[in-house]
Amino acid sequence: MIVQGYNPRTGEPIGEPVAKTTDSGVDGVVTAATAAFEAWSTTPAADRAVVLEAVADALDAESELLIATADGETALGVPRLTTELKRTTNQLRLFGEVLREGSYVEATIDSPDPDIIPPRPNLRRVLRPLGTVAVFSASNFPFAFSVAGGDTASALASGCAVVVKAHSAHPGTSRETARIVTAALAAAGAPSGLFGIVYGTHAGVALVQHPHVRAVGFTGSTGGGRALFDIAQGRPDPIPFYGELGSVNPAVVLPDAAAARPAEIATAFAQSLTMGVGQFCTNPGLLFAPAALVPHLGEAVAASHGGAMLNERMCDSYRSSTEALASGDLVTEIATGDRPADGWSVAPRLFTVPLAAFADNLEKLTEEHFGPAGLVVTYDDPTDLLAVLPKLPGTLTGTVHSDPSEHPLAGQVAEVLRRVAGRLVFNGWPTGVAVAWGMHHGGPWPSTTNPLHTSVGATSIRRWIAPVTYQSWPDELLPAELKDGNPLGIPRRIDGVLGTH
Repeated sequence: MIVQGYNPRTGEPIGEPVAKTTDSGVDGVVTAATAAFEAWSTTPAADRAVVLEAVADALDAESELLIATADGETALGVPRLTTELKRTTNQLRLFGEVLREGSYVEATIDSPDPDIIPPRPNLRRVLRPLGTVAVFSASNFPFAFSVAGGDTASALASGCAVVVKAHSAHPGTSRETARIVTAALAAAGAPSGLFGIVYGTHAGVALVQHPHVRAVGFTGSTGGGRALFDIAQGRPDPIPFYGELGSVNPAVVLPDAAAARPAEIATAFAQSLTMGVGQFCTNPGLLFAPAALVPHLGEAVAASHGGAMLNERMCDSYRSSTEALASGDLVTEIATGDRPADGWSVAPRLFTVPLAAFADNLEKLTEEHFGPAGLVVTYDDPTDLLAVLPKLPGTLTGTVHSDPSEHPLAGQVAEVLRRVAGRLVFNGWPTGVAVAWGMHHGGPWPSTTNPLHTSVGATSIRRWIAPVTYQSWPDELLPAELKDGNPLGIPRRIDGVLGTH
């Protein structure tokens, strides 16, 4: 049994196949990772930072090979993959900064007070790593959300061990990335077995079921994520499952903004919609706009270009779902872009529907069409949106385009969007997710399985750590983060006051 890569531009096999991992193989990788966790979890944070930076350097050093391999398996193109790989190594370096800064452990100290009721002992709380983490690679980001992506970087930074389930769409890229990561970890002195990789759907299920796996990170389809979520929750010992699933990313264009800059908005929308052949989790698939903007939007999408999708299944799904939408009587198709003739290629498509019809068919018309397809919902009175937007399914982003004259209304729209979206964008577009301390990449179901956590940014490390309180322990037995004198110099909250004391 093998996992074979394919060239989306031709549909032909590419590269050497990779053997699927057996149950015993999964057990061996997880067992080795769990043994390595014991040493890694007690490695000082500053030393873990050095190791992560060494992995980043190693990936950068072999960028030419990685990018060429990924381009053959994904058809995403060298420019896109070049920036994505740099984003990936920047993520690793960001977590080096997170480790040195130290606030991520939320070190908290309450001095003893025998005179209050109830009496308070010496309490010292800190976040500690969970154990071995399973990471599922995404199809649409072969570097940044894959073998050495954000889930792996944040989990290793936290002190956890990692076992990655490679995505079947790019096994060669996964194998080469894993080779580089494994060698870099060894050269930097990390414990053997800290990082491992498995291949095949069955191996992924076995990974979630393995008793030594303590948490799961997943980026992929709603159906696949829900199935794995149920497995994680159905274990004798249920474990956290942090899944990023489907998202329609609604965008609202208010009337004055639409009138003031119709061509600018339409062009930027089409660029965002078709970026990466629409295979972004932040793709703005749902646009609310005045009817006067529709011709401009149609013109921009008609001038856009499609391309090869990541695999045949995605191509077939996109074609069938958009054809079903076009052949029905709920919406009107207003534009179709260019489609290359070869391989698993698709064309951008744009549909429109009035707000009332959309509201009456909301469940059907908010289904995600993973690819460069958009639905424009036209309205007459923007205040009518305030009753419809809160009914949208949970989503990663919500966008508002407004002129200064409309700022009060924009604030009202944002207030309802924040109930369903994890990131609110003003006069911009949601594609492009900065890797930063302030980024939140998450949202209510079905965009994620846990709306409190993010899969991008510094705080994504919180998924892999859990609080432990040390009560009345002597200083010499405490973790360094909680010792008297603050030897690490990290931010701590002592008796309610935050500082570096």
